[in-house]
Amino acid sequence: MRISVINGPNINMLGIREPGIYGKESFETLQEKIRRHADELGIGIELFQSNHEGDLVDEIQRAYGRIDGIVINPGAYTHTSIALLDAVKAVGIPTVEVHISKVEEREDFRQISFIRMACIKTITGHGTDGYLEAMDFLVAYCKEAGKCPEEPK
Repeated sequence: MRISVINGPNINMLGIREPGIYGKESFETLQEKIRRHADELGIGIELFQSNHEGDLVDEIQRAYGRIDGIVINPGAYTHTSIALLDAVKAVGIPTVEVHISKVEEREDFRQISFIRMACIKTITGHGTDGYLEAMDFLVAYCKEAGKCPEEPK
């Protein structure tokens, strides 16, 4: 099984940007945490981050035919991007939306998630451990659906 973890704008600023909301863990630490967890699960992992909406769309499309599951934290594009929604719908890859903070307890505009309509699950407010939960969920989902390759691609 192969999972793509896609991060949107400002996620690369973890540990610097609003640590009271997003924590003090750096983006590099998050990436290493994800890699270690993938190794523990015995799956392949691809990591991608961009501050540009079109690059995120391109990465989702690039996953088609190569990736078995997507974990995505679209950042602020969660609340604005129909393009990301359309990309996830187009590729048909099981996708889990992740947010480090509890978006449901934040500003009114953060209550709208366009991409959620194409996701099989949403995880919010579990800090960076939410990424690991999303990976675990996708592995179990894939096995239950009988669509998991035995070895990483």
